[in-house]
Amino acid sequence: FLEVSFDKSNCDDVMVLVSDINFVSHCVHHMAPIIGKVHIAYLPKTRIVGISKLARVVEIYARRLQIQEKMTSQIANTIDSVLEPLGVGVVIKASHECMTTRGVNKCGVDMVTRNMLGTFRENPQIRREFLSLLGVG
Repeated sequence: FLEVSFDKSNCDDVMVLVSDINFVSHCVHHMAPIIGKVHIAYLPKTRIVGISKLARVVEIYARRLQIQEKMTSQIANTIDSVLEPLGVGVVIKASHECMTTRGVNKCGVDMVTRNMLGTFRENPQIRREFLSLLGVG
């Protein structure tokens, strides 16, 4: 479904950012819920995609038994391989119910993971811009 894209003509120097994509997954270790938000940005090279397609990528990976670190990479790598943008940034912030309902019983703990590819990894200014738009940079 990411293959259905549009020519990005007249959209030079545009960072596409979709933030606060809610998701619920389940931890592969304890099968307890992981509840959080995904933030995705990319710098188009030649193609752009409808923003609902980015939410669908999140859903595909969230429906599996997961670890957050892997899900972050899977989302970034999928967008990178299909759209071939100049760069991709993915940040996930989530609460792991295995932390709050069993074991150490620590409420209010969030885990943040990120994956930066292409320009987002190579260019500190682009990375800072992305993170500042999320309020974390």
